[in-house]
Amino acid sequence: MDPTNPGWPSQQPPSGASAPPPAAPASAPPAAASDELSSTIDLIRRETAKVLVGQEEIVEAVLIALVAQGHVLIEGVPGLGKTLMVRTLSRVLGLEFKRIQFTPDLMPSDVTGNKVFDPKRGELVFRPGPVFTQLLLADEINRAPAKTQSALLEAMQEFQVSVDGQTMDLPRPFICMATQNPVESQGTYPLPEAQLDRFMFKLNMSYPAKGEENRILENYVAGFSARDLDAAGLSTVCDAETIARLRERAASVHVDTRVIDYITSVVGQTRSWGSLYLGASPRASVTLLLTSRIAAAIEGRNYVNPDDVKRLAPWTLRHRLILNPDAEIEGLTADEVVQEILAAVDVPELR
Repeated sequence: MDPTNPGWPSQQPPSGASAPPPAAPASAPPAAASDELSSTIDLIRRETAKVLVGQEEIVEAVLIALVAQGHVLIEGVPGLGKTLMVRTLSRVLGLEFKRIQFTPDLMPSDVTGNKVFDPKRGELVFRPGPVFTQLLLADEINRAPAKTQSALLEAMQEFQVSVDGQTMDLPRPFICMATQNPVESQGTYPLPEAQLDRFMFKLNMSYPAKGEENRILENYVAGFSARDLDAAGLSTVCDAETIARLRERAASVHVDTRVIDYITSVVGQTRSWGSLYLGASPRASVTLLLTSRIAAAIEGRNYVNPDDVKRLAPWTLRHRLILNPDAEIEGLTADEVVQEILAAVDVPELR
């Protein structure tokens, strides 16, 4: 490998052939930077698997977003375990957890908190709302009107809340996990683009495979109850300090300039793609950069390759794209457009 052109092989060895593992970039940091993150994430996965059957990709995406200080929107029909997953993660991660059930009559102050009169002190005092937590479940977020949804904008972007001119910081880490039903539209309010853009990932939770559903039923036969997680034997294997340390480790993962150019090329194509009315902002590029580092570290690598970007692109872009009317009439989806763009952009050869 040319030391002046650090990189790694992108070609797979022929079937049946053996090949040495890819060489890390010459300027990459020590492998220990990714070892701790990889082992910790693996430990969290094994612990959550005591309760969650299947959905491994969803769990990994949520953990990537958590380390990257991002928020996640999960879309899926009722009964797939979205709420159970959040409750399980809160226990395994050792984070304070609160839930907001979004309804049409929910007010912004029900989310952020408000000032109430304290007769003992003879003055108004602030009573924090449920947003003051570390892991917030915004359940069925699209059932509340835009006025209430907007109460989360500052919290998700600035990690703070402003009420009556007073600004208060949220606990760290802070991650908002929101859910919505993709089928039912009666009594719902579509999330505006500004709200959607605050979510690092949008994840589509699908039905389990038959074997996974068999395992779910077998767990219930053995006595499992989603209402009683105490009986599931979950252990706390992480805490806020560990998450902060993992974030520091991910920041040391090497990113080649050609990978950076690949990220901006993919995101840039969304702004001029024929079937799109609105493309992704630079926030999408930043998301792909930050999360690609974490995804690489989870796999035990201390460098990012283009495959990391390609794997994370659908999660990052699908909710940030608006199709033009002709594309919608043709039945095109945002995921299909993302795959078209990935196929059209040249993947850098890093050797």
